[in-house]
Amino acid sequence: MKKPDILCIGSVLWDIIGRSSSHMRAGSDVPGRITRLPGGVAMNIAMTLVNFGLTPALLSAVGRDVEGDELVGEASRMDLITDYLYRSDDLPTDSYMAIEGGNGLIAAIADAHSLEQAGTKILRALSDGTLGSHAAPWDGLVALDGNLTRDLLGEISKSPLFAASDLRVAPASPGKAERLLALVGHPSATLYVNLEEAGLLCQTTFATAQIGAEALIARGVHRCLVTNGGDIAAEALGTDVRTAQPPEVLVTRVTGAGDTFMAAHIASEIQGMAPQAALERALNAAATYVSGETAS
Repeated sequence: MKKPDILCIGSVLWDIIGRSSSHMRAGSDVPGRITRLPGGVAMNIAMTLVNFGLTPALLSAVGRDVEGDELVGEASRMDLITDYLYRSDDLPTDSYMAIEGGNGLIAAIADAHSLEQAGTKILRALSDGTLGSHAAPWDGLVALDGNLTRDLLGEISKSPLFAASDLRVAPASPGKAERLLALVGHPSATLYVNLEEAGLLCQTTFATAQIGAEALIARGVHRCLVTNGGDIAAEALGTDVRTAQPPEVLVTRVTGAGDTFMAAHIASEIQGMAPQAALERALNAAATYVSGETAS
């Protein structure tokens, strides 16, 4: 079996997305399209990494139901390594439902209860010698997502199984951003957040991504990247701060944009790009994605 370039740990589920070009509000009933496709933060990151020529492995919980079999089949066909998934006999495959209008995301519900209930079972390959052990921990990249519980993220932050890992962390949504507080102070964790999520982690609001990034560093975050939609994004590591402007595009979808940004940035760094170039490439990839094209 080919060794993975990165482990993607978190939600692997079905996305059910309803999209309409109409501007919507609560109670709107409009024509549009409804699609079902593989999703979840960990899955979205992994799919984008494949587009950049990398080999990711998924660590998550997927049911042994029809939906789970279909999902694992889709992942395998996309060349994602699925051998380390925890396949539960009694937990159903998770799902996510969102409504998007011409004015952006209207509402979404993430049902990641199976992932939350599976807990540390999804990490077995990191402790049983398959991918690592307490004596020889995984020493490569790990993409974590905020669909993991606060307790599990706290365990990961202290676990010797991750002592040698390069952790890249994304909140699943603003509603789960505060779960990432468990990783503040971790010596290798890089947080990928938007401006709202940066504010939630600091219990305030910020006018710009640069101010948000500097505040996260002051709070104890090792490294962070803060996006702000079509406005300037920022990256901070210690006192080193850089910014970049995303290209202007017509937004046709938003679900998965942050995951695309994170994956493109990780891939750019793996491929040896300079920090400023990696930030700009990631913003370009996210812009391409929200415009309806495929990031590459």
